[in-house]
Amino acid sequence: MKAHAGQAEIARVCERIESLGLQAHIIPGEQRTAIGITGNQGPMDPADFEQLPGVAEAIRVSKPYKLVSRETKPENTVVKVHGVAVGGERLVLCGGPCSVESRDQILESARAVKAGGGDLLRGGAYKPRTSPYSFQGMGEEGLRYLADAREETGLGIVTEAIDTETFELVERYADCIQIGARNMQNFSLLRRAGRSRKPVLLKRGMSSTLEEFLMAAEYILAEGNYNVILCERGVRTFADHTRNTLDLSVVPAVQSLSHLPIIVDPSHGTGKRDKVTPMAVASVAAGAAGLIVEMHPDPDRALSDGYQSLDPGQFAEMAEECRAVAELLASRRRAAVR
Repeated sequence: MKAHAGQAEIARVCERIESLGLQAHIIPGEQRTAIGITGNQGPMDPADFEQLPGVAEAIRVSKPYKLVSRETKPENTVVKVHGVAVGGERLVLCGGPCSVESRDQILESARAVKAGGGDLLRGGAYKPRTSPYSFQGMGEEGLRYLADAREETGLGIVTEAIDTETFELVERYADCIQIGARNMQNFSLLRRAGRSRKPVLLKRGMSSTLEEFLMAAEYILAEGNYNVILCERGVRTFADHTRNTLDLSVVPAVQSLSHLPIIVDPSHGTGKRDKVTPMAVASVAAGAAGLIVEMHPDPDRALSDGYQSLDPGQFAEMAEECRAVAELLASRRRAAVR
């Protein structure tokens, strides 16, 4: 739509799309609104829409992920999580333990994340684990503790939904709902996330291609939720010196194809505490909009993923290094514009 297009003109275009038996997806942007069309079985004539008042242009989208594509929306999407802009000018840092283990533990973690320069708090109340005998999370009790941490520190909560049965409960407490790597192609869960009004953090599957990753996001947008954050968390390869292979090349690859913001998880991406900070810094240099990092008050006593968790001091040092790199890159961009 044109930059000055009003709500009446947008509504008229949507009515036209729906009169053809198709679906209209209103995707607002800072400069102008885009309206995606899905449900068509083949190419459509742009002239059917370009004559309508308020329409700037009608573009055929060649990618199978229509709504995720930059062809639909050229400008970057900024997703707000509890007032924090992910994909904006400022690097966003999300930290916290893999699992909520107790009220004291998550409160101590939240205080450390806040003091260390973090913007959001992560913590799992439901944990999909490789072994059925491993700690599976505290469920709703853990969600309540996360809410207590938000109340005390003001940090927004990012926590995982692992199935459709408990999704509504997670939705009630979370500020951003995580869909983990193991569920990236759980299509019923993706559709349920698409019907939520909460932002969604979608992690890349451990063996997924870039197109599969973007198509998973398309499931969410197709249901009407356009507040999606993508997350690279490492893929499975032959390498054995790390838990996964962190694929930082996917960051610029996503940014060239999609308007959605992408962040990086260097904790799962490496699985080794001593590699988290170097790869976090590298992620910022690659252009990531943010980081999601595991931090535990006492990593050696963590019930899950302690070997890849930073302690509070290490988290603060990592945050300082990453923000320094982000500011350097931002200053160079500002200088180039001048």
